[in-house]
Amino acid sequence: MSDLRKIIHIDMDAFYASVEQRDFPELRGKAIAVGGGEKRGVTTTASYEARKFGVRSAMPGWQAIKLCPDLIFVKPRFEVYREVSRQIRSIFFEYTDLVEPMALDEAYLDVTVNKKNMAIATDIAREIRQKILEVTQLTASAGVSYNKFLAKMASGEKKPNGLTVIKPHQAAAFIENLPIEKFYGVGKVTASKMQGFGIHKGSDLLTWSKADLVSLFGKAGNYYFDIARGIDHRNVEPYRPRKSYAVERTMDENLTELNDIHDYIDGIVDKLYRGLEKSQYFGKTLTLKFRNPDFVTRTRAASRPHVIQTADELRAVAHQLVNDNASLMTDVRLLGLTISNAPETEEGPTGQMRLPL
Repeated sequence: MSDLRKIIHIDMDAFYASVEQRDFPELRGKAIAVGGGEKRGVTTTASYEARKFGVRSAMPGWQAIKLCPDLIFVKPRFEVYREVSRQIRSIFFEYTDLVEPMALDEAYLDVTVNKKNMAIATDIAREIRQKILEVTQLTASAGVSYNKFLAKMASGEKKPNGLTVIKPHQAAAFIENLPIEKFYGVGKVTASKMQGFGIHKGSDLLTWSKADLVSLFGKAGNYYFDIARGIDHRNVEPYRPRKSYAVERTMDENLTELNDIHDYIDGIVDKLYRGLEKSQYFGKTLTLKFRNPDFVTRTRAASRPHVIQTADELRAVAHQLVNDNASLMTDVRLLGLTISNAPETEEGPTGQMRLPL
């Protein structure tokens, strides 16, 4: 077992909301949501006080206020969040250069070999969390295991302000009891599809062959087969500039009406924009991807001389692309949008493994 890696996943607790409560004492202990507000937009992050009422990230503002009438909406301050994120990452680099940021509020660290020659990864995770608290007055949750998948799963087990370790001999039991919708890389649509086949938790997924999973889910089937067995060979990749950010959806039923296609595009735009805000990746080019029932895939792109940085402009460009290609979109089984062509920056989140949504 000496050749096993030591991976830590650090995930800040309700990051944006916690920063707001730290900086504005009048918000402490109250239900707040960072986002667009009640009439327009969605919540980016909800405080734990708001989550008790069922308010979640990516929830429409009107729905959030319905669940929690006393909810306070706060406009995001991304410059502040980026600065806090830089403080946190500087702590990570005290221990290892193998740091892979996934967003402003989370990262993987490979501490198998570390700068402080600490033998126990759990001690490193505990120390990092304490330093984050001292420097930023914010709490972080951590997961420790021998690969990225299990470290990610562990970090969510005892939120907020928790530390969970999954040792090699504990992995099988943990995975077998994990609900399929909680598996990292299994989105809502895929989870629903799996449940339709009787796959409700890890022990169910374990009974399926690799060939059958690939047949049902394409290349992602290889990933599902491996993680059901606690296998994840992905390395912790130090920062590399992101080249694009994409969101796509495969329809349960093909779309034949232009109005329905526009409705779906609205949903994709919302999800894409939330991802762009979280990762702080914005570009000048938007690409529309669509596929017909015969698996013929087409892409059409539009560029602007400036960075597309608002949800309204993103939506307008997306709908224009649909209208310009309406004659080709008579029977659509997949829709996607990709933003790319970002200006060169000194730092930013890493490129990520693309998983089905």
